[in-house]
Amino acid sequence: MSEDNKPTALPVAEVKKASAAMLQKQLYAIFTTPTDGIGPMLENMQDHLAFQVALEEEGVMYAAGPMWTDDEQEWEGEGLVIVRAESRADAIKIAERDPMHQRQARSFRVRPWMINEGTITVRLDSSTQTFAIL
Repeated sequence: MSEDNKPTALPVAEVKKASAAMLQKQLYAIFTTPTDGIGPMLENMQDHLAFQVALEEEGVMYAAGPMWTDDEQEWEGEGLVIVRAESRADAIKIAERDPMHQRQARSFRVRPWMINEGTITVRLDSSTQTFAIL
């Protein structure tokens, strides 16, 4: 409760009940942040990207990529990785396997994330055998 006795949080069960008709797909967001600037990260980038591709091939990776500065002009080394896992503890184990984290070029934090809303549109052009995510 806040100082004015207004709730500041709700139990997960209440949120799920209120959105019962929605997807309720449980995933985990790994927020990853550089620990000592860009240099150590660049040194580990090739191994990190190979790890990310391996997660994708295993079916663990939902999505991942760099996070730009608020003005969208630079990259300070932050990233976001969304994974499929049985629990937050399992998602932490996944994050710990990342070479960036093992070599302490980045630190991380894991938050549970439930997908309720959104649309993914894929366009497949048969004649050119190309696709695009719109």
